Formats: sequence, C-alpha cells, structure tokens
Amino acid sequence: MFNKMILIIIGSLLIALGINVFVIPNHLIDGGLIGIGLISKYIFGYKPGLTIIVLSLPIYLVAWYYARPYFYNGIHGLLVSSFLIDLFHPLSHISSYPLFISSLSGGILIGVGISFMLATKSSAGGTDLLALMVSRKTNINVGILIFIMDTFVILTGWLLIPNSHVIYSGIMIITVGVTTFVMTSISAK
Repeated sequence: MFNKMILIIIGSLLIALGINVFVIPNHLIDGGLIGIGLISKYIFGYKPGLTIIVLSLPIYLVAWYYARPYFYNGIHGLLVSSFLIDLFHPLSHISSYPLFISSLSGGILIGVGISFMLATKSSAGGTDLLALMVSRKTNINVGILIFIMDTFVILTGWLLIPNSHVIYSGIMIITVGVTTFVMTSISAK
C-alpha cells in the first residue's frame, strides 16, 4: 500500500510538472481529460485540475459498477494529480522553453507519470481509467488506447484554439504514447 501511494504521488508530480513547466507556457494541448482541462483553461480560464475531476465523474461512476478495483485505485490518482496540477500552476509563469524541447520534455514527464500510475492500476483522469477498463476487456495495449483518445482531443483542440501549437502538441502526444507504451511493456514483463 505504501509503495502504491509513493508511485501515485511520484506519477502525479511528474504529470503536474510536465503540464505546468512545459505544456501551459507554450499553449500546448495534451490528450485525454487533461487535454480537455487544458482546453477549458485556454478558452474559459478554468482550473484544469478541477475540470479534470468534474469531467471524470461519469467514467468513475461506470468504474464503480463494472470495475470497482479500478475505481478505488483510480480515485486516488485522479484527486492527487488534479490537486497537484492546480497547485503547481504558478510554475507556468516562471519561464518558457522552446516549443520542440517543451513538447518532448513535457511528453516524457507526462508519459512516465502516467506509466507509474498505471503500474498501480491508477490514473490521472477518466480517459486513462477508461483505457485501463477497455484494455482489460480487449487485450489492446493501454498505451495505444490512450494514444487514440489523445489524438481525438488534440484535433478537437486544434479546431477550438486557433493559437495552439498543434504540430508540437502532436509531437508531445506521440512522446507520451511511446513513453507510456515502452514503460507499460517493460513493467508487464
């Protein structure tokens, strides 16, 4: 239990740092519910962590009925990562790194963070949890499922946010997907 909480905290820290140090300052869009939280921040000024919690509720209700262990495991990751995303928001005002470096660095941090959380059967938001449940039923690698959902969110963000850096967001999503795929494949062995 202690090791699980440590992995959730480390994963959440990495995700929050990736988002606030590399993603937000460069107006990049992540995938999944984190991406939707970022889109709501860019358009409406909402707190991305709070948005992630609100939008994750329906998926967590489904998990409550059909995959209760994922619900119990996932709720910790959701709450900790969302809290840290909003807590570390002041870091997004400190400095900005070049777009390409930010897309790679943010993607690696977020991908490693997600992988740590997935190793505990936890998640940072609803789409990770949804990918875990679908992966369990279909045997499709969770990293591939996350990549598909992330691509959909990025394309939506591209349509809604004219000054977003879609190409660099795409590079970041690929980096998150590859990092998550590699990390989850290694941990599965």
